[in-house]
Amino acid sequence: MENLFKKKVSLYFQAEKAQLIWGDSFKILTKMQEESVDMIFADPPYFLSNDGITCQSGKMVSVNKGSWDKLSESETSIADKHKFNRRWIKLCKKVLKPDGTIWISGTLHNIYSIGMALEQEGFKIINNITWQKTNPPPNLACRCFVHSTETILWAKKNEKKSRHFFNYLKMKEMNDGKQMKDVWTGSLTKPSEKTEGKHPTQKPEYLLERIVLASTMEDQVILDPFCGSGTTGVEAERFGRKFIGIDINEEYLEIAKKRLEKAANEK
Repeated sequence: MENLFKKKVSLYFQAEKAQLIWGDSFKILTKMQEESVDMIFADPPYFLSNDGITCQSGKMVSVNKGSWDKLSESETSIADKHKFNRRWIKLCKKVLKPDGTIWISGTLHNIYSIGMALEQEGFKIINNITWQKTNPPPNLACRCFVHSTETILWAKKNEKKSRHFFNYLKMKEMNDGKQMKDVWTGSLTKPSEKTEGKHPTQKPEYLLERIVLASTMEDQVILDPFCGSGTTGVEAERFGRKFIGIDINEEYLEIAKKRLEKAANEK
């Protein structure tokens, strides 16, 4: 895989078409060549780690994800969270090609800030995808409806010359010959996809498969600046795309490395 960095970075893992980088995304993104990436998928921190509880596999567990899901004690306001989102989105825009697109996943806790940040940083939202989960955890407080959806925003650069790629025919084929709608229904991540280790917000493979096939072509470059356990990279590997994943947590990068190696061996 060609070098897409203008400054040296320390690779955690490298394969023929994949790279994993251990570090702060804000610093790593500034070292990347401008307009070098075809598609970005990002599942940024939701800032949900507030010492609350939820239900998982019938058990009461903490909602805390880790230090990466928290701002510092001095950065807890809505303005601070929005500033965080604008900052990483701005950096992503610099490395995205003129015809490239970005997908960002989030819940109600963060997605409205994400949507505004995208428009403020010069993006145009193409679609608002609703991921409807068939098996969401129950609501323990019983004072609101069960949270059973997440939103995935798909956007392109808001420029006249920008012509994004959309594999309409493939999406129609995957949807039994009908136009695919913006509501995608499916289960949470299966245990079989967590055999290399667990990540608290790991996305299911079918979700990233659809995103990769919808918006990229073979050998194009996909970037995930908060790659976690590497689901984006797994699907990039399976379908012949190039992948760059960045994460600040070494434990998750080790899971991603094992998953990428497994996916390569299955081809």
